[in-house]
Amino acid sequence: MPTPKTVLSLIQATGVPTLGNYLGALKNWASMTDSGTDTPNNCIYGVADLHALTVRRPPAEQRRQTFEMYATLLALGLKRENSIVMVQSHVPSHTMLNWLLCCSTQFGEASRMTQFKDKSQQHADNINLGLFTYPTLMAADILIYQAHYVPVGDDQKQHLELARNIAERFNGLYGETFVIPEPYIGKQGGRVMSLQDPTKKMSKSDPNPKACIFMLDPPEVIRKKCRSAVTDSEASVRFAEGKDGINNLMSIYSCCTGESYEQIEHTFVGKGYGDFKNAVAEAIIEELRPFQTEYPKLLADKAYLEQCAREGAGAAARIADRTTAKAMKKCGLWMV
Repeated sequence: MPTPKTVLSLIQATGVPTLGNYLGALKNWASMTDSGTDTPNNCIYGVADLHALTVRRPPAEQRRQTFEMYATLLALGLKRENSIVMVQSHVPSHTMLNWLLCCSTQFGEASRMTQFKDKSQQHADNINLGLFTYPTLMAADILIYQAHYVPVGDDQKQHLELARNIAERFNGLYGETFVIPEPYIGKQGGRVMSLQDPTKKMSKSDPNPKACIFMLDPPEVIRKKCRSAVTDSEASVRFAEGKDGINNLMSIYSCCTGESYEQIEHTFVGKGYGDFKNAVAEAIIEELRPFQTEYPKLLADKAYLEQCAREGAGAAARIADRTTAKAMKKCGLWMV
């Protein structure tokens, strides 16, 4: 029987995820356990709270958002027989391996990471070393679990390539230590755009409150935001160039219902944008209903969440500690 593959995916705790986060990534995380064969993938999910420290926030807010994001992952149904759900900082080996990998990362390749340049501009008053070594910690997150596959968006492809380069260099210097990770190609998630400017990606930092739908928005808020979504003057529900607003709504509706663009066009032939916007809102509401039902229950049960976090940390540490010890020995550290 084939050996199960390990798939790794972490998310930062920076507030309530958006509909874009959900449809583009989180919705498909549960399906990552399905490898398409009789051998399911082993999946490791986590809250990347150490990465979040690169931006200054009040400690109480940092702690609360980590707790809430962990509850979010459980509310999505990710705690399964062949899955681990953990918090990054609960597994100290991440930081030890990060140091070992920093010593196998060239300054030039780290300085070419575009996210460091972008975040340095966004946070010019706090250009800390953590921002610079962020991609190396990300490499440690991946390599420490011997991950075969990592789902990545366009903004993370460069970081995965760096992780691959570091692993290959380390293996070349010290002998086979790490699995070389590959990008995970699963179900294609929707790229959700702003409801007010459909040429831009939906973002929780958008100053226009009507531009973004959050996973915890109540039904009446979702309906209101959908009704105010930017469209065009044609009043024809069809996917076409130049119809960015309608294209975005059709993409959202397709992700929520499973209908193709052709089916959507057929369903709404002769109907106006008002009818379609109402249908999109109801589809989103139904899609988020299981999560919105489960999430407050979990959030209210602190003892259960802490128990799950301890179990997740223990399971993750058993893998991470073994990999780190192997890497330490390989590079010549005295092990006692």
